[in-house]
Amino acid sequence: MNRPLRAQLLLAAVLFVSAVPRAKAQAATDFAPPAPRLQAVVDGAVAEARKQFPKLQAKQIAVTLVDLRDPAQPARGSHRGREQIYPASVIKLFYLAAAHRWMEDAKLTDKPELRRAMSDMIVHSYNEATHYVVDVLTGTTSGPELPEAELKAWFEKRNAVNRYYVGLGYQNVVAHKKPWCEGPYGRESQAIKAFEPKRNFLSTDDTARLMTEIVTSKCVSAKRCGEMMALLKRDPFSKEKDADSQSKFTGSALPEGAKLWSKAGWTSQTRHDCAYVELADGRKFVLVTFTESHASERGILHAVARKVVEELK
Repeated sequence: MNRPLRAQLLLAAVLFVSAVPRAKAQAATDFAPPAPRLQAVVDGAVAEARKQFPKLQAKQIAVTLVDLRDPAQPARGSHRGREQIYPASVIKLFYLAAAHRWMEDAKLTDKPELRRAMSDMIVHSYNEATHYVVDVLTGTTSGPELPEAELKAWFEKRNAVNRYYVGLGYQNVVAHKKPWCEGPYGRESQAIKAFEPKRNFLSTDDTARLMTEIVTSKCVSAKRCGEMMALLKRDPFSKEKDADSQSKFTGSALPEGAKLWSKAGWTSQTRHDCAYVELADGRKFVLVTFTESHASERGILHAVARKVVEELK
């Protein structure tokens, strides 16, 4: 996405006026300074993926790697880490963290139905569960078309999650759309036609930052981070036969004894994964890989992950 549009998105999010839970500003890159050794690992992983998949262009993949062996001093390397990319279901990680912030600030009541939706949104990646979470986060609902003034007010409320992440210093997050299978319809479709941007967007750097903050208990509270981690836990050695199981995206490339927490996303055009990995030898890292126009090539994510495991010393 070009810089003028990115600036326009940030300005629009800031100017929307409705109360949102408190947010402490932080520069997006502060969470993990870039390090040459990590950059070399990322560059090597991207090169390996492109070698194995010759049709994969450099502009069709984005990768961010964060070394967390010392959680107090994380280090980062990335390839196209700030590029805005349609995130598919990875956006659900951002809705999860926002829901915990809202509950912590008493903007949302912690109820069994909300917890059920949050669990289904992350564990099973159900879109319908995400619709409920977005509704309660923003005070909006789907439904028939609205008159112009009402639609504008509705859309301003729908941007509540955007405003929250802008306040935290995230630079490339657009989180105001529900994920759909067959939709959208009514005011959801109406808003897409009336307002920019038309879709959700994330960057791998921003996604890695959020995952890092969850892993290191810096997102909302340590207790809530633990609850989020419980939903993100995967078994990379599961005997499940579904090749599109979330545990198989990065997980299929991990060595014996590895532990995995992740949120994947995929469409007919994209295949993404946001993963936190702990290896048996003590290495710990966040690896976020987004790919475009190669959704059927499951091995791209595997190639990146294997090279990272091999080269991260």
